[in-house]
Amino acid sequence: MEFYNKLKENDLYPFHMPGHKRNSEFDIPSSEIDITEISGFDNLHSPVGIIKDMQESLAKLYGYKKSIISVNGSTGCILAAISAVSKENDTIIIARNCHKSVYNACFINKLKIEYIEPEYNSKFGCYKEITQAAIDKAIEKAPNACAAVITSPTYEGYISDITCPIPLIIDAAHGSHFGFADYLPKQPKADIIIESLHKTLPVLTQSAVIHIDNLNFYGKVKKYMDIYETSSPSYVIMASIDKCIDFLSDCKNAFSEYKILLDDFYKKINELNNIHILKNDDITRIVLSADGYSGCELSNFLRENGIEPEGDSLKYVILISTVCDTKKGFDKLINALSRLEKREAKEVIFKKPALPLKKCEIYEIKDTKETDLAKAENQISGEYVYAYPPGSPIIAPGEIISGDLIKQIGELYKNGVNILSDSNLLPLKILTKK
Repeated sequence: MEFYNKLKENDLYPFHMPGHKRNSEFDIPSSEIDITEISGFDNLHSPVGIIKDMQESLAKLYGYKKSIISVNGSTGCILAAISAVSKENDTIIIARNCHKSVYNACFINKLKIEYIEPEYNSKFGCYKEITQAAIDKAIEKAPNACAAVITSPTYEGYISDITCPIPLIIDAAHGSHFGFADYLPKQPKADIIIESLHKTLPVLTQSAVIHIDNLNFYGKVKKYMDIYETSSPSYVIMASIDKCIDFLSDCKNAFSEYKILLDDFYKKINELNNIHILKNDDITRIVLSADGYSGCELSNFLRENGIEPEGDSLKYVILISTVCDTKKGFDKLINALSRLEKREAKEVIFKKPALPLKKCEIYEIKDTKETDLAKAENQISGEYVYAYPPGSPIIAPGEIISGDLIKQIGELYKNGVNILSDSNLLPLKILTKK
């Protein structure tokens, strides 16, 4: 905790940014350790001291050749990674369930997109893993692609174990806890791996890291991280990363105790015959459904019982558990679910969403107009529509708005799923290409 302790011990009067001057009278949260790049505290964009040491510690802990801290979350890392492996008008292969930031990187770099469709769980209605056959087929179709980008683990906790002959970027935002216990999946293997430390570890929001395991890309990744990351990085966020590094350096007992809590939770939840658990690859990602309840209804019930879930879909809710959870928290969840009024089970089989027909590339949309959603069939979308979380597009700019898609969006709204669009015009209107 050298970085954190040094911040706490800094007693020089600040005739420098930030403007709160660490003055306690203004009651600014964490202002006592909020500084800028002053003497002795290194510089994230050109680290030679304590920040360099932190990055080297992260690389060693995770088993990669190089690691770069991000205070701009995984989003900044994704933009940097894709920019580093591509040039304008390249073709890139991406999984359809990638985060919106992947699509934004394709827009910025004017890339042509070839999609890989993940496997599908028709019982829960969610994407699963990318198979080796799917990536092989995509590369056969686009042999000159500059890279492949996949999400692993997925939001629901599925892992893809693939290799490919072109640069592979893995958005492992939800997998920063992997590899720190035998019961957890191993860290992924790829040229570039991106992880949101804040999603599953004891660290502040926006804390992330980009790992580079193919050193041929390190220089370019570093260049683009300097472009996309703020030139005023938060020392508060970096201090929390420093404390997280200290935790991960000696976390065996904490993860062992966490496993006891997880085992007890799953034992008790399996005794409730009206609750169903998604069998995924990461036991810390709790995805559950209840007989006769939509995901939104189940989320609302949990809120009424003092629990805020991570997110919900038509069928299920997602609960993120981490090593920071407590027995009290798990007991609260079990007690709430045990009080859930039982309803008649209704068998629902979800059909895998058809991939929208692409009429043009994302970056080719120049001008848009507002269109009534009910009258938008067969028009070209001028914006993203996505459920948030997780932020994976249902439709992207340049794709045909089908009648089925209009029905799908309406069904999601009807069932309380949080659907967003760039324009905020939904559910009544959508932007379409002029």
